[in-house]
Amino acid sequence: MTGATFRPIAARPAPANSAGPVAWVKANLLADWKTSLSTLIIGGLLLWCVPQILNWAIIKASWLPNYQACRAEGVGACWGVIAEKCRGIIFGRYPYEEQWRPLIATVLLTGLLVASCMRMFWKPWLPVLWLVVLAGFFTLMHGSAMGLSQVDTDRWGGLPLTMLLASLSLVMSFPIALLVALGRRSNLPAIRSFCTIYVELIRGVPLISVLFMASFMFPLFMPPGLKIDVLIRVLVGITLFAAAYMAEVIRGGLQAVPGGQIEAAATLGLSYWQTQRKIVLPQALAMVVPGIMNTFISTFKDTSLVTIVSLYELTGAMSMALNSDANWRPFVIEGYIFIALIYFVFCFSMSRYSLWIEKQVNKNKQK
Repeated sequence: MTGATFRPIAARPAPANSAGPVAWVKANLLADWKTSLSTLIIGGLLLWCVPQILNWAIIKASWLPNYQACRAEGVGACWGVIAEKCRGIIFGRYPYEEQWRPLIATVLLTGLLVASCMRMFWKPWLPVLWLVVLAGFFTLMHGSAMGLSQVDTDRWGGLPLTMLLASLSLVMSFPIALLVALGRRSNLPAIRSFCTIYVELIRGVPLISVLFMASFMFPLFMPPGLKIDVLIRVLVGITLFAAAYMAEVIRGGLQAVPGGQIEAAATLGLSYWQTQRKIVLPQALAMVVPGIMNTFISTFKDTSLVTIVSLYELTGAMSMALNSDANWRPFVIEGYIFIALIYFVFCFSMSRYSLWIEKQVNKNKQK
């Protein structure tokens, strides 16, 4: 071809940067006019609220444990109430001079929980360590041994009681939930019906009613002279309540496992329990880690309801510590913020641990 003229194609614009803070703002906060309008409204509210909150919580706050200074005009939050009533909030009605005992017991139990979450401690001796630490916990809290004075369970309270109820109820509810979930999928009508009735009965009533029945109604059916401590009754009630909800979460995971794998296991000659232990449960539990952790977090927060049966855990201990002193009673908001921070630390830690577990169990699915 003669007389043809070469004409180069115009250069295309460089691709837009899809990484970095500017790109993130454009994609998430200024993507279109609706998103931009929402960003402006929410940003304006934050610019109006945040300075006032900081002014009340930090700038004008009173940090000294002096209720007269806290009541002065123009003073913001009174964080001195935390310094003044901290021991009453953390340890409840436990004898003041013996509060070193619940402190050590709480540190031991918290350390045990942290160790149980670390892979290096997943050894055959871990259950033995649980028994040793729990024995030490009850020995320190109750006393009447090793030269310690006896402190009845009705005087236990605050953070140690919250940690005890939450940890024991979760540890005991998991195997119960596992068996109930398997029972609801059983081919035996009696077992399936029993598990279904248990789950529907527990889920059909609030936890408050379960605690009320365990504390006040259950002793009426006991033989004369037989008395079970209220702490044990409440612990059993919370355990059964948490197990019912967790069983449904696990059952959802069991139903998600393809039936062909169960048939293949039967072809290989595996028994029912071998199939569940080696094939079904590992996959089912891996799929419902978020749901199980959600139940854990919910149960940890639900321990605050035991106040209705005169067990003053963290929330009840705070209310009792402040309401019993007229000088500090007006600063109950600061007390609630303090215990809310404690709950947040524990619940956020469980949430982050749940994300780590998800990454571990889903490594084989990552490309």
